[in-house]
Amino acid sequence: MNTAPPVHGRPTPAVHTATDPWIRRFQPAPDAPVRLVCLPHAGGSAALYLPFARALSPLADVLAIQYPGRQDRRAEPGITRLGHLADLVADALAPWTDRPLVVFGHSMGALLGYEVTARLESAGTAPRALIASGRRAPSCHRAESVHRRTDEGVVAELRRLGGADPAFLDDPELRAMILPSVRTDYEAIETYTHPPRPPLSTPLTVLTGDTDPQVTPDEARAWSRHTTATFTLHTFTGGHFYLNDHMPEVQEVLRGILM
Repeated sequence: MNTAPPVHGRPTPAVHTATDPWIRRFQPAPDAPVRLVCLPHAGGSAALYLPFARALSPLADVLAIQYPGRQDRRAEPGITRLGHLADLVADALAPWTDRPLVVFGHSMGALLGYEVTARLESAGTAPRALIASGRRAPSCHRAESVHRRTDEGVVAELRRLGGADPAFLDDPELRAMILPSVRTDYEAIETYTHPPRPPLSTPLTVLTGDTDPQVTPDEARAWSRHTTATFTLHTFTGGHFYLNDHMPEVQEVLRGILM
């Protein structure tokens, strides 16, 4: 496993947030006993987790991850290899491991969360739990090549999954702003191959929509092979972005894990 060691001598979290491009702390909860790390889907940004920060503070200190290539990091090149992205995210989280972490990721974020959790375990800072939403198990491979499509082809995939605001997809200027990060992220997940490694020792919870075209019931249950700890599966009505219609229920699942 390609595990990046923690960077020594980094600032404490209280100082670190002011300058760290990776971490967004929308509603700091400095006295919370646990930190919730939130990883966005392909093309997504940290801002998507503002509702989590509002709903779960002060129970948890929510750390939303901002990938390069979007919003305030738009000038930075995107990262096309998931393993490299996991190295960088794990390194960014190193100063925050003075308290237990719970890792949550949706879609691409779920797969990235799995890889980040593996790195945290190797560093001796295993998370309290991993919550994987809207993504098939890492060992369930599908041959996909959305990142190789034309812009129209990528937009068609976003419409199919239903997660992007139609206003962005219909406006040429707005669409031009988001497509580079979407394409980069799709390349990262579509070129990913699951490395040979033992199962995690972290408890694993999987959330899925019952009509998600990206995850079959068997592919959701296959996550159970990736941990030696407890495994729990929650199925909601809806497609790939089921959580948009079930935010209170998803947050209730998170509360149960965080408490």
